[in-house]
Amino acid sequence: MTCASCVTRVEKALAKVPGVQSVSVNLATEQATVVRRKSAGPTADLLSAVEKAGYTAREIASPEPHHSTQGWQVAVAAALSAPLVLPMLGDLFGQHWMLPGWLQLLLATPVQFWLGARFYVAGWKSLRAGSGSMDVLVALGTSAAYGLSVWQLFNDQSAMPALYFESAAVVITLVRFGKWLEARAKRQTTEALRALQALRPDTARVRRAGREDSVPLAQVQVGDEVVLRPGERAPVDGVVIEGASHMDESLLTGESLPVTKAAGSRVTGGAINAEGLLIVRTTAVGAETALARIVRLVESAQAKKAPIQQLVDQVSAVFVPAVVVAALLTFAGWWWWNGDIATALLHAVAVLVIACPCALGLATPAAIMAGTGTAAKHGILIQDALALEAMHAVKVIAFDKTGTLTQGKPVLVDAVPVVLSRDELLARAAALQAGSEHPLARAVLSATQANERAQQVQAVAGRGVSGVFHGESLALGSGPWMGELGVDTKALADVAATLQSHGHTVSWLARTDGTPQLLGLLAFGDTLKPEAAAAMARLKAHGVRTVLVSGDNRGSAQAVADALGIAEVHAEVLPGDKAGVIAALRQGLPHGARVAMVGDGVNDAPALAAADVGIAMSTGTDVAMATAGITLMRGDLSLVMAALSISQRTTSKIRQNLFWAFIYNVVGIPLAAFGLLSPVVAGAAMALSSVSVISNALLLKRWKPEGNSR
Repeated sequence: MTCASCVTRVEKALAKVPGVQSVSVNLATEQATVVRRKSAGPTADLLSAVEKAGYTAREIASPEPHHSTQGWQVAVAAALSAPLVLPMLGDLFGQHWMLPGWLQLLLATPVQFWLGARFYVAGWKSLRAGSGSMDVLVALGTSAAYGLSVWQLFNDQSAMPALYFESAAVVITLVRFGKWLEARAKRQTTEALRALQALRPDTARVRRAGREDSVPLAQVQVGDEVVLRPGERAPVDGVVIEGASHMDESLLTGESLPVTKAAGSRVTGGAINAEGLLIVRTTAVGAETALARIVRLVESAQAKKAPIQQLVDQVSAVFVPAVVVAALLTFAGWWWWNGDIATALLHAVAVLVIACPCALGLATPAAIMAGTGTAAKHGILIQDALALEAMHAVKVIAFDKTGTLTQGKPVLVDAVPVVLSRDELLARAAALQAGSEHPLARAVLSATQANERAQQVQAVAGRGVSGVFHGESLALGSGPWMGELGVDTKALADVAATLQSHGHTVSWLARTDGTPQLLGLLAFGDTLKPEAAAAMARLKAHGVRTVLVSGDNRGSAQAVADALGIAEVHAEVLPGDKAGVIAALRQGLPHGARVAMVGDGVNDAPALAAADVGIAMSTGTDVAMATAGITLMRGDLSLVMAALSISQRTTSKIRQNLFWAFIYNVVGIPLAAFGLLSPVVAGAAMALSSVSVISNALLLKRWKPEGNSR
């Protein structure tokens, strides 16, 4: 594909194939992403549709960067065209270096019909498919200049006939040179993705039956023990079972400092082991590893279109026909004005050549690829272009508390019984939560030696957990739930209020069979993340309103909000009600302003989906990450501001690119029509426009999160 018109044509062709539900074609990567029903026909039907539209296609397992091998052809075209341009340079110094007409014909012909053959082939396929493209414009323009020159050469008997071979040859050379530069620049926009793909080693050293064998990565299975020596890159995801070391995870998470690893620590495939020997038990291989998921997310983001691209698609659909009409009007106007068909034709050729749908087609995808790639390098995974475009307009950000603003590793700070001893209270609470991975459950289990399990355990979303222990029906959970169960908590109301005022979370334990009876309460404490206060202050300084939305009690939520300078608090909000809070936050916002939600747990998923932009912490659950449009690869709240920054910078680049692409055509085409640009200058400008758009997008690679010196 060469321009935005090609994108439109391929999308239309694929959309007509039975079973296809949606199509997105990316000019920058030259790839199509097709969603179709399971009952759809074979992939060959899609490939056939693309071929009928005038292109070739093949199925690939995962997106690959496009590589240009046209450099030598550009060099040959330049060598053949250079002698044709020399007379123009000689005129500047009063020299007459004009080549004989037959020699000009000899030099220009291979450029026109051999090195320029791609324009004829692609242009013909385009016309046969009932649409136009950049190739049609170049083929028409250069053929007109070449044809006029041949006619003049054989029919003008004067000593110096007016020949324009240099216009045709140089235009083809410049356009091909521009496409070659464009391909090189496009490869740079996918550097971050290729760097991620290169992180996975091809082999792993596996310890089996006391022996260490190096095996292909495809043969490693979950549960295998992988030996990781100093300096080696982890081939799999796993958990350290022996050894201690530090690991460099910078390319995965953006974290510049090495991370300490010891027994029980999680290891992510692609990270580099530093000084120690580690034995890692494999927990994920192949497509299920964190690295593979990261690569898929980046690929997905780069393949999708931003909503603003719809405007470009609408313009490109009528662009080429409009340019051809403009060229015909230019030809007719000049012929009528001075009667010189040669002059009229040259100005029409300039109109055809200056018009560039390439820059329009590349403006958005080039910026998205560079922006999402740079963000991934710094630990910010943007899953789709919609999230990228919406994030820049975020004016309100709602934060979950536990695990998002706090460390998410609560500890038991107090246990207050009513009719039991403290140990009996903890034993019952531990029995209800044995086997649970909830942070509060782990805090209880680590505070007691009891190891019995309750029966008929059932988690009640947003409320707590119930079960039967030694014949007693027990419930452990929130105050509102106790009210629903008919449990009177007045006996410990003052104690609970005091604990909550200090920012502690309170859970109540009660017997629920017969007459409900309060058994006691458990109080949990959690520490704020060290960067939380600075992150909230930075967002506030950028005009973003921060809100705390938590299922925790009001006292605990308010204490956290006060410590971080958050003015608006919504406490004791059930998971299903968080989406309603997000909807309420939209009320009264200026037109176009967006609301984001930051969370890490299953209970945050509805709110993440309801927000204009969902931001999940990778330290949280897979459900949260699957629901969110942006994933932060480390639990660092400063990345929220960084995500806002890269989104604003990328959106700005998209708008800059579209402005220059539009203004280039709006100004260039009239200049060419009025005879103020020669075809050679027009060809150079056309080549430059595409390269300048991509070069502008590549400036995003210089972006770094605020305060990051890495």
